[in-house]
Amino acid sequence: MTGRTVSGVCHGTLGELYQGPLRAGPDPDIAVVSFPVDLHSWVHFTLGAGPPAPLPPGEKSAAAARLFLEHYGLTMPPGRWSTHSELRVGVGMASSTADIVATLRCLFRLFHLRYDPDVVIGVLASIERADSVFLDEFALYLSGRHRVVRRLGADLRFHTAHVTEPGAVDTAAVTGRLLAHYRRHGEEYERCLTDLLKGFASGDAAAVARAATASAALSQSVLPKATFDSLLAHRERFGADGVFVAHTGCLIGYLFPGRLGADLKSELSAFFHSLGHQCSFAQGGYG
Repeated sequence: MTGRTVSGVCHGTLGELYQGPLRAGPDPDIAVVSFPVDLHSWVHFTLGAGPPAPLPPGEKSAAAARLFLEHYGLTMPPGRWSTHSELRVGVGMASSTADIVATLRCLFRLFHLRYDPDVVIGVLASIERADSVFLDEFALYLSGRHRVVRRLGADLRFHTAHVTEPGAVDTAAVTGRLLAHYRRHGEEYERCLTDLLKGFASGDAAAVARAATASAALSQSVLPKATFDSLLAHRERFGADGVFVAHTGCLIGYLFPGRLGADLKSELSAFFHSLGHQCSFAQGGYG
């Protein structure tokens, strides 16, 4: 029907609650527990008249659409694409993965197909190392192998105050350094991940936040955040349960158990401003 619009939406992340080896050993896999944020990427398709529509804008989104159409043996109908995103590019918010997943979700709806996470994983595996934003729950995920190791549920929620430090990280360029770091600190990471998984299993948000802080601290010796020591030193002053980072990005912030009041937001804003940054507030997790 000409003029009908279908949309696909996908949330992004504020980095990770954990990034490190799945287990200690000489040949580690990069495992992540992404930290979903209530910020999104949108992809819209409006049916029109004329020749088949081109692929969507953006190299990776176009590749995802092409792979989807080839998988199902479909051709685009006439129409036009439009997009919108709240996710900053290149800082650790999984913006490109969210764009891909939003594109695929739009296509599933356009062609009245059941959403199939296995197809989504297959498309992602052909394009990039990815986060688990195609799920609506926390997960322990092998980002390079595109394998869900364990689903961790959707019961935990945090409120955050966070900033984006300057610069950008080329994940592919630092993978070798990361793997060498994981080999040197495998047992520490194993303890950290064990504590994180126990926290999820018991629904203990404070335990998850402590493990996230430990993961962030471990990453300091390979991909440091300039403000990490200051945030850690003032965590108790602000009543935060922990510190999180985008391990291969530029984000860093506090994890809070409840919604932040105006006074606390003002104090946090002044603190981050004293470090040279404008802070933002967002809800992470699901519960």
